Amino acid sequence: MSTIHTSPTHTLASTARESWLVTGRDLRHWLRDPWTPVFGMAFSVMLVLVFGYLFGGAVALPGGGDYLAYLLPGMLALSMMFGVESTMAAMATDSRRGVMDRFRSLPMSGVAVPLGRAMADLLNSAVQLAVLMGGGLLIGWSVSGSLLDAFVAVGLLLWLRFAVLWLGIFLGLAFRSEGAMVAVQVLVWPIGFLSGVIVPPETMPGWLGVVADLNPVSATAAACRQLFGNPTGITEGLLADHALLLAVAWPAVLTAVFVPLSVRAFRRLGA
Repeated sequence: MSTIHTSPTHTLASTARESWLVTGRDLRHWLRDPWTPVFGMAFSVMLVLVFGYLFGGAVALPGGGDYLAYLLPGMLALSMMFGVESTMAAMATDSRRGVMDRFRSLPMSGVAVPLGRAMADLLNSAVQLAVLMGGGLLIGWSVSGSLLDAFVAVGLLLWLRFAVLWLGIFLGLAFRSEGAMVAVQVLVWPIGFLSGVIVPPETMPGWLGVVADLNPVSATAAACRQLFGNPTGITEGLLADHALLLAVAWPAVLTAVFVPLSVRAFRRLGA
């Protein structure tokens, strides 16, 4: 089996150029077959409508406030987490079809292929985020924070997505079987919903609320609510004072762990 050729002359510029070539390849695939990202956006919009209009009237927020204004930032954070399955599936499919072996036979940086995939998915996520925010504004969601705060909130959402993408890349390279992908798809739902995206952790049983507070998605959702000027549903606990810090720190930890693991898994393909 061929192995990737590494060169001591590889520089940051050459790695960035190679990563952009891989990004362009993945973006062209979406242009030829746009239905996967379109259905992903439609699914997220459907979740907002279901929870906002069917169940919203039954949810009372600690500290008061409109439930729809509470829900939207949470659903934006949840949609950023859902990227792990599609990224894992794409990496696993390319590995099974031998695409990764062809990349590894080229004189390119070992980080270029995973990074290119992450950047392509991140660009897709940015479009998805814009669509979801536009849809939220159309159904009555409003942003009362400053424009700068809103941009910071969007940055935090994409920062969470970037970290989650590396988790998906690693899983796709390390576990390529159909059974592993099904297992991840099943696990994403309880992990995503065991957070503060739908209901405040304060309304959960004590131990469950603690677990939800420690969920990285909860931190991003709480920080975005603060920055957008929406109700937080938080009157006490860890996220009341440290949501912004945790929204930066959790994705940083995930990225620091899974970037080197992904690069290592890519280099070990076929070993």
